[in-house]
Amino acid sequence: MSALFDALRRWMEYDAEKEFFTKHNPSLIENAEIAFRPMRKSDLKDVSAIEETAYEFPWEPITFKDCLNVGYCCWVGIKAGHVVGYGIVTVGAGESHVLNVCISPQAQGNGYGRLMMEKLMAVAKSHHAEMMILEVRPSNLRAVELYRSLGFNEIGLRKGYYPAKKGREDALVLARML
Repeated sequence: MSALFDALRRWMEYDAEKEFFTKHNPSLIENAEIAFRPMRKSDLKDVSAIEETAYEFPWEPITFKDCLNVGYCCWVGIKAGHVVGYGIVTVGAGESHVLNVCISPQAQGNGYGRLMMEKLMAVAKSHHAEMMILEVRPSNLRAVELYRSLGFNEIGLRKGYYPAKKGREDALVLARML
């Protein structure tokens, strides 16, 4: 039944103009801004594929499905009709916790990570969160720099939080008021 709904959704969302420009003048579509929408079950294959290419220790596909099923705020970034990134946050008791943010390695360096984080902050605010918290590997310098540029400050350290090639890696705990 889900396949039928996915086929119907694709038919209803069909954009002939976008298909034409994608085929005959792709630079117009490629330079278009990223658009955001709530993640769907039909996105899980693409999201998992991005996760596999971006991380040495990726989430299992079932984890993304579980996040959708329990009602976490799950968003995808779409460019030229394809998922190029995603973000997942929880919101409760006035706080928001970023669980995962990722932009496809092929799409990195275009500011999409910043746009995704801005979207997630707006979503958290719309759910009445006053603060956002996240963990990040200290070795992920680009992400640390992005979060700091968005106003996140270090509030702690989680020892041995992440798996690493040689044992475990600590996590910086960052937060900002919304």
